[in-house]
Amino acid sequence: MTTNLSLSPLPKKLSKFNFWQSISVPWVVTIIYLLLILVLPIAALLVKSASLGLEGFWQIATTPIAISTYNVTFLTALAAGLVNGLMGTLVAWVLVRYEFPGKKIVDAVVDLPFALPTSVAGLVLATLYSQTGWVGRFFAPFGVQIAFSRAGVFVAMVFISLPFIVRTLQPVLQELEEEAEEAAWSLGATEFQTFWRVIFPPLIPPILTGIALGFSRAVGEYGSVVLIASNIPFKDLIAPVLVFERLEQYDYSGATVIGAVLLFVSLILLLIINLLQQWGRRYAND
Repeated sequence: MTTNLSLSPLPKKLSKFNFWQSISVPWVVTIIYLLLILVLPIAALLVKSASLGLEGFWQIATTPIAISTYNVTFLTALAAGLVNGLMGTLVAWVLVRYEFPGKKIVDAVVDLPFALPTSVAGLVLATLYSQTGWVGRFFAPFGVQIAFSRAGVFVAMVFISLPFIVRTLQPVLQELEEEAEEAAWSLGATEFQTFWRVIFPPLIPPILTGIALGFSRAVGEYGSVVLIASNIPFKDLIAPVLVFERLEQYDYSGATVIGAVLLFVSLILLLIINLLQQWGRRYAND
């Protein structure tokens, strides 16, 4: 005697009934909270931008000063993300694979950009890298100015984006099996070959994810950059500072358009980050 264990699809009415039954107070509170905090502000920005019309939006978004700020913002943020992709990987590797005095302190210091107010960070960096600062004074004799230049913007973006790469890589490095490295060594592989063919491939997705996260964080940075940069148009003025300047001039349309451009770039970055994370999970499962 056989028993049919196959389950037939639930009736549509029953499915709808289960859905409505699943609605609870936490579900309602979550949806309302997300609507108020995330969806409505973004929708208001998009509606305000759309009210200008496509031609008006394009004219404001492509003014010479706006294009200059995009150049400074995106290219400098990309450079900071790439540098942190290299140095953040090294920092994460040392924190995971090495034991040394003060390791816990170093590990906690990595999170300092998260806890430190951005205005304080900008003040400290501007003082440190000015021509009379502890670091800037060594570059001043060679005519190199770091603070109040585009180089200062780069330093600020590197500072605030470093933790994203380190914290993205650390869990992956901790889960790597050392047996694979030992097997490679037993087969005659050198340390460089072991790193390049055994260790590095699984690290590619989290490194790219960390770079994307750091880049997106640097693109939206304001507090530290506004203090370490001279904020001169066509020199080191970034898009978030331009938005604030437009608001100070009561140019709400200009501020809205620049903000919408940054929002559009942020949405693209979120899509890229999600794709990289899916790739990383698929790579780990394989």
